[in-house]
Amino acid sequence: MSDNEELQVPKSTFTTYLAEGDQLFNKGEYVKAIECFTTALNLQPGDKNCLVARSRCFVKLGDAEKALKDAESSLKDDKNYFKGLYQKAEALYTMGDFEFALVYYHRGHKLRPELQEFRLGIQKSQEAINNSISNPSSVMLENKGDLSFFHKSKEVLSSSRRKESRKSGQKIDKGEKTAKQLLGQLYSDREYLEKLLHDDDLIKGKVRTGERVQDLIVNSISYLDTRMAFWQQQKPIYARHRDKKLMQQQWSRVQNKPPTDPARYVLSTLEDIDTGNAESGLKKARELMKVVKEWSEDVLPGKSEILGNLHSCIGNALMDLGNMDKALHHHEKDLELAKKCNLMDNKSRALDNIGRVYARIGKFQQAIQVWEEKLPLACGGLEKAWLFHELGQCYLELKCYADALNYGKRSLMAADDIGDVKWQLNANVLSAQAELKLGNFKACVLYFEKSLDQAKLLQDNSACEAIRKALHEARQKNPLQLQDKSERLGSS
Repeated sequence: MSDNEELQVPKSTFTTYLAEGDQLFNKGEYVKAIECFTTALNLQPGDKNCLVARSRCFVKLGDAEKALKDAESSLKDDKNYFKGLYQKAEALYTMGDFEFALVYYHRGHKLRPELQEFRLGIQKSQEAINNSISNPSSVMLENKGDLSFFHKSKEVLSSSRRKESRKSGQKIDKGEKTAKQLLGQLYSDREYLEKLLHDDDLIKGKVRTGERVQDLIVNSISYLDTRMAFWQQQKPIYARHRDKKLMQQQWSRVQNKPPTDPARYVLSTLEDIDTGNAESGLKKARELMKVVKEWSEDVLPGKSEILGNLHSCIGNALMDLGNMDKALHHHEKDLELAKKCNLMDNKSRALDNIGRVYARIGKFQQAIQVWEEKLPLACGGLEKAWLFHELGQCYLELKCYADALNYGKRSLMAADDIGDVKWQLNANVLSAQAELKLGNFKACVLYFEKSLDQAKLLQDNSACEAIRKALHEARQKNPLQLQDKSERLGSS
């Protein structure tokens, strides 16, 4: 097998996108993760693990409907797929359908009682339901419930509101105040939609898709009311008042208080950076860094950690744009701040990214040095499986085949511990390549055969084809295999 052919074997297209999506999810880069999972699903439609992974991203971004759709798709062929059940429950909970979420948390708990996630899901759903019952000011509107009361005529609506206003007096004002606090800027949108319901000519019309304008308006108001009720359960008004007071006390120690809330401003900007492309994200991150550098630690607690995050964002954006030298500079700045402030998670992240840069530019020895420093900080089977594999690949590039085999075996052990088939596949291929270079043809064939079984299990046709080709050439180089073949021919 030629060196060029070997480089095409280690990773399959589908598993690479899936693994990259997992890494991006763990970093909180949910939009980019969705792109990877979507590409993976285009290559292998209907993969239930990938659907669940993308659903998790949608939940993090607050798009509960898409999250629910992916979760239900993952259950299409296996109604007892526990990861799909959990993700469906999470999506329903995010939508505010606490009762239905509770049902699916219970189903999952019945199938996998040892998993803490289902127990926590049951607990939080029950608490949300109890909060809804015990708080009469919070009215839960089911997404599929009866919305006919919105279809009353203008006169009936106006009459009922006047009567209710005379009866309850100040209560309505109090309820509106609560709605304003919960909806924030969306409250004015809700008021505008309610006014549109009084326009008889407008609500009788239809849009291009054939839907009635009145139905669209009613559904929009219902959605806002549902979200308002959900937010009320998630964080009641009293908790919001308490948090606000604590924030005010914190800023009261600052003599020159900024005109806006710095922490909220930073968080919202970081979210914008994450959702944009590399160029726009780079621009926003640089602008935010200029602002943050001007603030003191009193104004922005954890300033050093935020600067580290920004260096990491800038470095990743520069990597995507192919500017490796500047990317390396920013990731090294991230590492410097992490060591200075003793931030272990940030240190692990920075070492991870620095190693990636070195590997991308072919400086494999430097990548090994950085990644081996990261080893004690690696947590979780997935991260270990990936890290051991990358170290093994670097040693393979440097023709240190014994070290490559050692890390290939360690990656396989980590993948076995978490039952991750795609990383079992990658680790077996790496080990097979190392054994081939060491002249251990029999062991090489065994590793390739295992990886082929895993590629079939993942239904990854491109990986199967590449491994079959490598396996064929490995068998041809195995003297014992040729001897066995000749003996079989002689005996026949």
